[in-house]
Amino acid sequence: MDDLVSGSALFGRGDELSERSVLVAMKDQLATASVLIELDGIARRIVLCPPDLPIEHFPYVIRTAGIDAIVSDRNGYSMETAGPMYFSPCSRKLIPADHNGDPIHQTEWVLLTSGTTGQPKLVAHTLATLAGAIQRGSSEKPIIWSTFYDIRRYGGLQILLRALLTGASLVFSGSHEPTSDFIARAASRGVTHISGTPSQWRRALMSSSASLLKPEYVRLSGEVVDQAVLDKVRSTYPDAQIVHAFASTEAGVGFEVKDELAGFSVAALSTTPGVEMKIEEGTLHIRSRRCADRYLAEHAPQLKDADGFVNTGDIIELRGERCYFAGRRDGVINVGGLKVFPEEIEAVINSHPEVLMSIVRAKRSPVTGSLVIADVVLQPGTQSSGYEPRAIQEDILLLCRQTLSAYKIPAAINIVPSLAVGESGKLTRAHA
Repeated sequence: MDDLVSGSALFGRGDELSERSVLVAMKDQLATASVLIELDGIARRIVLCPPDLPIEHFPYVIRTAGIDAIVSDRNGYSMETAGPMYFSPCSRKLIPADHNGDPIHQTEWVLLTSGTTGQPKLVAHTLATLAGAIQRGSSEKPIIWSTFYDIRRYGGLQILLRALLTGASLVFSGSHEPTSDFIARAASRGVTHISGTPSQWRRALMSSSASLLKPEYVRLSGEVVDQAVLDKVRSTYPDAQIVHAFASTEAGVGFEVKDELAGFSVAALSTTPGVEMKIEEGTLHIRSRRCADRYLAEHAPQLKDADGFVNTGDIIELRGERCYFAGRRDGVINVGGLKVFPEEIEAVINSHPEVLMSIVRAKRSPVTGSLVIADVVLQPGTQSSGYEPRAIQEDILLLCRQTLSAYKIPAAINIVPSLAVGESGKLTRAHA
């Protein structure tokens, strides 16, 4: 990381972006990391563009964030701009540079996240809020981090900052690199700590390279973590510490769960240092110094309520002394006036020993409004072992009938070869 901290992808000319609102739209993650380091404290605002942002959204982002400079290693941008635009030269090859100048700004870091209207939401942080959950200082034992996330998203940026602030090394994932190749490369570099979404981990564990990795620490976040995926990670990496964390772009890092069980203890609501949490109308609310400051937009919704809490939109179900994530409030399926959360049903289906992963979706019904349909990917090798699709479908339905209320039971189980996982590492859902 020393070369990254002392290098420049801007040919040492980052000071030309002083006091500007800068859109960072890079192909290369290493160069992106260098630009972020160089511009923090110099630029007034950094807007971090994810690699899959559709070109038609660029004008909206530029207008909303008041962009007056673009840093990119891409060619041929054709976009509407509201006024004169400074295009900064950029290279994927770092050159030595002097970054010892005093900061002139508390730079605003803006991350993009998906919006319900199709346009991205622009979420404003500072470096302090982004790094609020990270314990600074070097470890006695060398740590080599890696992540399935892209660093231009909140989850990946967290890992970049962890590496930078703790003196650890970092192995970047490659753009469009096959999962098996990335895992093999991470293993060859001696990665000790690695993070990703549950969907990314399910894909990773079906890779022939999964056994090459010998991590000391495995982290899951970004989606509901069910017991099935925790158990699969444990069986594959018996010597690793396995942690799942709640975090979001808006609420920041909320808390970590280290007992290898789905959900989290009720006690965590009141005992997580530096974080206040409450459940109102079944939804988790968080207040901490890790939360984002606000949304950027002319008529942006309020990110925080009058008391400073962020409504995460995650529905919590209390069972005894443990809280479980039932799903997202904006992902509910209406079945005859009754609410169904896809993640709850997926957790049941994923517990079947022949299931790798699943997604539950709605199908319109003139009678009930919607029907529940499940698309299921089976474990590797199941199809070559002479399985009968109908028998497994019936077995999954039986499991659902034994576990779920009648209105939550899928009307159909479809065996599919794969499920779409977006650039964010999460399952692609119709409401997302």
